[in-house]
Amino acid sequence: MGSVSGVPSSVASGSASASTEQLVQPLLADAVDVARAALLDAGETGVGAYLGVAAEDDCAATHRFAAELPGYRGWQWAVVVAAAPGSDRVTVSELALLPGPDALVAPRWVPWNERIRPGDLGPGDLLAPPAGDPRLVPGYVATGDPEIDETALEIGLGRTQVMSLEGRLEAAQRWYDGDYGPDSEMAKAAPSTCRLCGFYLPLAGSLRAAFGVCGNEFAADGHVVHSAYGCGAHSDTTLPTGAGSPVHEAYDDSAVEVVALPPTEAGAQAHAQAGADADDRDAAPADAEGTVPEASEETGSGSAGDTESAENTGSTENTENTESTESTENTEDTTVEPAAVAPPEQTD
Repeated sequence: MGSVSGVPSSVASGSASASTEQLVQPLLADAVDVARAALLDAGETGVGAYLGVAAEDDCAATHRFAAELPGYRGWQWAVVVAAAPGSDRVTVSELALLPGPDALVAPRWVPWNERIRPGDLGPGDLLAPPAGDPRLVPGYVATGDPEIDETALEIGLGRTQVMSLEGRLEAAQRWYDGDYGPDSEMAKAAPSTCRLCGFYLPLAGSLRAAFGVCGNEFAADGHVVHSAYGCGAHSDTTLPTGAGSPVHEAYDDSAVEVVALPPTEAGAQAHAQAGADADDRDAAPADAEGTVPEASEETGSGSAGDTESAENTGSTENTENTESTESTENTEDTTVEPAAVAPPEQTD
């Protein structure tokens, strides 16, 4: 028979307060080895250190072991053992892998109707308002009188439900705080407000005092804007004097631009060498006129070519044509003639 005394269930996790502690039968509290063996017999792996026991009721308790499994940090193996009153045997009811206080778990489940956000509605989707939606109130009911019903439709009645004051205030606050409210960056930089713009189309009803729709296709076209909102496409916007692109001279990228480069040391040496060469070329004709060239054996040879040259020279003297003839005569006069060869006979 089991003893009346028991073990506090706070041994397991230490989270139970003194007022909620439930005693665990000693028979169930001592079944640690039974619980571990049940996990191993079931083929579970990663059974770590023993964490404690907690009472489920008078006849059942849960033993917990640390789960040493990849990706399950903070999880625990839980084994429920049970024993009938007065029994001396313990049986295993169930075992499971459960998250502990520090386990990484998925966020709390949120119903689909609470997960919907603005912009989620697509073509063909249906989204009914919740029952008792505070944004809606019953509208005007048709009377059957054409004149009354037609007037009711003109002023916004004739519908089953209309927006309540709460719904209109929520919409107004949402528009005020949105991208087309007076505190947006566009409105702060605008030269004027929508209230004074010709493209501003005020709403009907009580919202007319602060909101309208933009009709400018180059601005907030089709959006509800606050009357204090504004943008650069205001109907009274004028361009400043001198606006537009500045006039620049056309650039011809096919033209050649001559750029004077500063002289370098190598360039200066080359320029000096070129000047010296030019001076030498200018002095060369003077040397040819005043200097007697050295005689060579080939110059005075008595060949037939020399005879023809002499005849051409004599012909040139008769015509008195060029300076080259005079130079030839001077050369023949100063040439040293060989002793064995007679000079060619000159003819008039």
